[in-house]
Amino acid sequence: MRRISRLTRVAVGVASLALAATACGGTSSEGGSSKESTAKGDLGLAIAYDIGGKGDQSFNDAAYAGLQKAEKEFGYKTADIEPTEGETDADKEQRLSTLARQGYNPVIGVGFAYGPAMTAVAEKYPDTTFGIVDSVVEGKNVASLVFAEEQASYLAGVAAAKATKTGVVGFVGGVDIPLIHKFGAGFEQGVKATDSKVKVLSQYLTQTAEEGGFSSPDKGKAAAEGQIEKKADVVYQAAGLSGQGVIEAAAKAKVWAIGVDSDQYAQEALAGYKDFILTSALKDVGGSVYTLAKSVKDDKPLTGTQVFDLKVEGVGLSDSNPKMAEIKGLTDAVAKAEEGIIDGSITVKTE
Repeated sequence: MRRISRLTRVAVGVASLALAATACGGTSSEGGSSKESTAKGDLGLAIAYDIGGKGDQSFNDAAYAGLQKAEKEFGYKTADIEPTEGETDADKEQRLSTLARQGYNPVIGVGFAYGPAMTAVAEKYPDTTFGIVDSVVEGKNVASLVFAEEQASYLAGVAAAKATKTGVVGFVGGVDIPLIHKFGAGFEQGVKATDSKVKVLSQYLTQTAEEGGFSSPDKGKAAAEGQIEKKADVVYQAAGLSGQGVIEAAAKAKVWAIGVDSDQYAQEALAGYKDFILTSALKDVGGSVYTLAKSVKDDKPLTGTQVFDLKVEGVGLSDSNPKMAEIKGLTDAVAKAEEGIIDGSITVKTE
């Protein structure tokens, strides 16, 4: 069994960068970045996006913010590449191979879908450090960047239980897979631990990612509307780009939405809905991307499984919305739950 190490938190300042993620450009074509150099030693970090791509105001944008931070601090050339609709593992393998061949180092696949491709490519390019977010890939030159999403979701559940007035809250997951189950399980446990009488409605948008569970705001909107019709007045979403539809539905109905991955209350593209975004369950995806890039820059590349949990502030709950403090007992309950998770008195379920 491989050793699992915990990273100390790196304050990368990605929150402000994420706000500008969709406005800054910088996305390369499939063949390589417009910033490409022919000198292998001149190239730095490259990321390949997950389904939904840049502009999701969540998972992918957080990764891009980490790339921006590395680019600014290290002054090197970077690349970020969008996925293509209906792509195969072979397409992903070609994309990662192209980036490694061009001299980018590290090369990071954003999302578990890159697992099979990275397993194949990493062995072919032993001098390149690869990273994968949200999955574990075995390889001497691979860093698996994983998160305790269930812990942040537990805190979101505590907040939801304190905020609900109807006694009904909802969870919308993008795809019915183990990774998203972690979000749902943690959320429900947090709700029930806070108030066992609160009802939790759960729905997954699709069975597979190819069906659009992470990339269809219309599906998210319809699911949230259905839960709101059943009296849910707080809806938590872990659905990538589809989550924007959940937030839109909540704002239209004037009930609370809880964001995911990035601080969605602070996202410029969601500013029209911010008054109804209570909080967000955070994953420091940008921090993990930056941390791996820095380790390569320092000639001490990280490998193996790197775990970002609440203890190292790799996950957490945002407090940007001042209305959180106006809800009786919410702030104290979240703080108490956070303390319990860190000291081990609370163990959060992943299923």
